[in-house]
Amino acid sequence: MRALLTVLLVSGMAWGQAADTAKPPDASTSAAAQSNASAQAKEVSAGPAGATLAEAPDPNLAVIPAGTKVPLVLKQAISTKNAREGDAVYAETAFPFVTNDRILIPAGTYIQGKIMHTERAGRMKGRAEILIHFTSMIYPSGYTVMLPASVENTPGADSNSVKDKEGTIQADKDTTKRIEDAAKGGAVGGTVGSIGGLAAGGLNGARYGGLAGMAGGVAWALLKHGPEVKLEVGTSIEMEIQRSIQVDASRIQVARAAQ
Repeated sequence: MRALLTVLLVSGMAWGQAADTAKPPDASTSAAAQSNASAQAKEVSAGPAGATLAEAPDPNLAVIPAGTKVPLVLKQAISTKNAREGDAVYAETAFPFVTNDRILIPAGTYIQGKIMHTERAGRMKGRAEILIHFTSMIYPSGYTVMLPASVENTPGADSNSVKDKEGTIQADKDTTKRIEDAAKGGAVGGTVGSIGGLAAGGLNGARYGGLAGMAGGVAWALLKHGPEVKLEVGTSIEMEIQRSIQVDASRIQVARAAQ
């Protein structure tokens, strides 16, 4: 009997050890191992610093830098005599802008803007001025780019100049012209007054009439309005781009010369 119990005890211990050996691995441990293996595989495929996942730069994108100056030709006349704030302004590029062997602004590109401020000339003081901002650039293909641009110079308008960084165009001073007009007005007025005074009151009348006529002629000349800002069709204007602009070179079509 004792021998039988011993045999049964030994057999039970052997069976328990076999069951422990055949027990499957814990499920959570297996999932963690698979996750770590997957992460390592991704790191290997990405390479150093994820080089293979980085997108290649678009070769068609180009930048027109801030400060670029573009010569324009006006397509309509502008005058402070009748211009109003908000009126549209139309111009056209006169020469292509090229960078890195690429034409980014072809000649003949349309430039649209608007009048931001206008002021007529005063009588005794105050010069005429007009402020224009360019707002869009329309390529021959129809591709349109929004602009922040202003007038830098007016080489085609001798009697005007740009007075500030915003691009305000101002009429030049007319001091010499006013003096000339005053002299002419005084001479004509004095002659007419002298003739009228002589006919009415003899020599004294001629004297007083001449002085009165001269004073009236000078006053008439000095009280005239100063010169207006006038920009004729075809006037050359230099535009300055105020902020860097990104353009798509693939959408810029340059017309080829006829073969």
